[in-house]
Amino acid sequence: MTCLYSIALHIFYLVMLLVSPFNKKARLWVTGRTGWKTKLSNWRKTGAPVLWIHAASLGEFEQGRPLMEAFRLHYPGYSILLTFYSPSGYEIRKNYPGADFICYLPLDTRYNAHRFIKLVNPKAVFFIKYEFWYFYLKKLHDLNHPVYLISGIFRSNQVFFRWYGKWFRNKLRFINHFFVQDEASASLLASLDIHEVTVSGDTRFDRVSGIAADAKTIDLAVAFSAGHYCMVAGSTWLQDEEILVRFIQEQGQHMKFIIAPHETGDGHIKKLTGMLKGNCLLFSAATPESVASNQVLIIDSVGILSSLYPCGQLAYIGGGFGKGIHNILEAAVYGIPVIFGPNYLKFREAADLIKSGGGFSIAGYPSLRNLVTAMRNDPSGYKQAAEEAAGYVKSHTGATRIILEQLFVP
Repeated sequence: MTCLYSIALHIFYLVMLLVSPFNKKARLWVTGRTGWKTKLSNWRKTGAPVLWIHAASLGEFEQGRPLMEAFRLHYPGYSILLTFYSPSGYEIRKNYPGADFICYLPLDTRYNAHRFIKLVNPKAVFFIKYEFWYFYLKKLHDLNHPVYLISGIFRSNQVFFRWYGKWFRNKLRFINHFFVQDEASASLLASLDIHEVTVSGDTRFDRVSGIAADAKTIDLAVAFSAGHYCMVAGSTWLQDEEILVRFIQEQGQHMKFIIAPHETGDGHIKKLTGMLKGNCLLFSAATPESVASNQVLIIDSVGILSSLYPCGQLAYIGGGFGKGIHNILEAAVYGIPVIFGPNYLKFREAADLIKSGGGFSIAGYPSLRNLVTAMRNDPSGYKQAAEEAAGYVKSHTGATRIILEQLFVP
């Protein structure tokens, strides 16, 4: 199985090399890993002890960020190494000031794992939520570098819990301690006779609470939404936007919309503006004079979504008609009911919010129309939904504190 895994990774790398001239993400994935040994060697000349945090992409980075900031506060003598697997995380956060060195994680080969760990010599390693790279975990285990999984979550249909999953289960045994989000995950690990587990919750709640406390005011968005009933749609994909556009066209000027697409490239923005038939304004072109007279404000930049949610009475979170919803907690923390598509079952917070009445799943345009109409016609029901959304986030903060209280960094 280890041999097959190694062969598969080398084939994957070859495919990435072949498609990189034609695919921007593949090109970044390949070129970002070029010369990693030299870059890492030059940085390690500082000699300070290292805490290594690995995040697959941007979402996992946000989960790990409260912990990194806590480490900086509690362990000022340590250097923090932050690694990413995906360009969608690295390219956005490569200049994050909370880490001392940021790079891509080299491909999980026996050689790369040996060289990388020898150069870094980490005092402790933290993998955020997912990412179980066999050669890295085995080498860390063999060299007695403590490894912790942060904000982990497990489901019974994962390969670890299948009859054929022995090789995958063995990877879990290379991890010293699991900090998991819920009791169900702890029970699943216990079924594998893994008991070094703490139910700490999800550090994302700490992160979104911190974001809300320090939120910037986006003056143009405030001017756009002032005095109007407004929906903020964040991280939308084409499937979401087709439903939203139909709903927008039905509403006329009775409601305003801020749309922050997941893809902000010129091609997608042009397609979205075309669907809206000109009834919109790009954020990059907005002025205080022009912004108030438009029904739809399209956010064609990145990094401000979390500060836009306070401008709305409702939040629509994209991704639920594709692989899965994006971060609904960024909106819920402000006491805003959240709406999302049907593909939310892998996201515990979505199911929890639906159960509490602070979140709502739609199946398509008719259910979106009916839900928003009901919300607008029932102020007391809306108020309760908003309170449930805010209360849910507040009641689940504290994971970072639990981890720090139990964690011993040698």
